[in-house]
Amino acid sequence: MRDNVQSMPAERHDPEFGNRKLIRPALNHSNHSGPSHGASAPIGRDRGERSDRGDRGERSNGARKSPPPDQTNAENFYYQKQMQGKTPMVIVLTDGEEVHGVIEWYDRSCIKVNRNGAPNVMIYKPSIKYMYKESEGKK
Repeated sequence: MRDNVQSMPAERHDPEFGNRKLIRPALNHSNHSGPSHGASAPIGRDRGERSDRGDRGERSNGARKSPPPDQTNAENFYYQKQMQGKTPMVIVLTDGEEVHGVIEWYDRSCIKVNRNGAPNVMIYKPSIKYMYKESEGKK
């Protein structure tokens, strides 16, 4: 295999070595019997390197993946649908208390519920155990 490697001279101008020539082999990989790494191989990558870093969460440029969003579109869609339909809801809090009313608005951390015959309340989302439509009833 060494006989197939052609070399080409490269001049080196260094005062310590005088006018010596450095010999570098020409990188012609098509002469060996292994898989061809010619023009179709990506430039600048080693054989074992991958562009994505798998489960480690790294990008090829070293940046980390962005964290997931604070709210999902499913939650926003659900609140919007109940607000537009003025659907009577039952919100069950973590202590077991039930709040009956219509959701007026929401944000990242709380919802505002309009109640009949009682003051309107703002409920922090972490204190909500679950909620359901009043028409569905508790099963």
